[in-house]
Amino acid sequence: MKIVTLDADTLPLPLPQPYFCSDWVYRGATSPDEVVSMLQGAEVAITNKVKLRAETLRQLPSLRYICVAATGYDCVDIDVCRELGIAVSNVPGYSTTGVAETVIGYLFALRRHLLEYHHKAVTEWVNAPHFCIHGSAIQDIHGSTLGIIGKGDIGSAVAVRAQALGMKVLYAEHKHATAVRAGYTPFDDVLAHSDILTLHCPLTESTRHLIDEASLQKMKPGALLINTARGPLLDEHAVAQALRQQALGGVAVDVLSEEPPRAGSPLLDSTLPNLIVTPHIGWASAHSVKNLIAGLSANLDGWQRREILNRVA
Repeated sequence: MKIVTLDADTLPLPLPQPYFCSDWVYRGATSPDEVVSMLQGAEVAITNKVKLRAETLRQLPSLRYICVAATGYDCVDIDVCRELGIAVSNVPGYSTTGVAETVIGYLFALRRHLLEYHHKAVTEWVNAPHFCIHGSAIQDIHGSTLGIIGKGDIGSAVAVRAQALGMKVLYAEHKHATAVRAGYTPFDDVLAHSDILTLHCPLTESTRHLIDEASLQKMKPGALLINTARGPLLDEHAVAQALRQQALGGVAVDVLSEEPPRAGSPLLDSTLPNLIVTPHIGWASAHSVKNLIAGLSANLDGWQRREILNRVA
């Protein structure tokens, strides 16, 4: 069996070679123009973010199984895989705790302006006339309202932690839904009433630019926005403008529309107030990485037994 890992350097720990694999190709990175040649003769492909689209998949007659080293699998053309009989698995839930704790960390950093006050401490405190330096108004977490878009494992885990901190939680119904499910709140009502909005939904054509200029205008003035899901859920130009105009009180993102952001991003602007950008690392706690490696190994073992685990196609 030939197994090819296309972007192993996205994993901070190596994936162990399965005992049953006689041809183990473990590549740190693979450029788009190398994918077809690297996967020739491979039965199994492992990818994290390397895209496997229709034109690529149709050139790989030996490929029978794709294991995505993540929970999100938008890098793979699922419909074409079903057409060609290529099974696809992901690793669900491995980073639930890690991402949920990242969101809570962002909450504290944004509401309490920790970056601003760190800067004041190292640049102004030595010459300050008093024991403290005041700047942007510090707000508590307790008693605030958190709007959550996406009620999967991560969204639900964030809710549990937020409620433990004394926050009120609202789950948003789909943006253009004609009916509201039990336990959900109309999308526009969540925008209007949330002090903080956090995104935990998949990227699809219906969720691309879910938060655009029109959505931002419906948000509570001074609200915070957090995105640890997928970059294109946000219209980055509109979000940057809302920050610049102080319509938003702060933004934290772990994802951008282009990763790495070779062409730059409106959100990579150090002059924007109360902005935190991290390089898609919210998932990568030591515990999450251990879960991911174990999940990938289990998926590969399942394929060898012809028992497909965590199947998404």
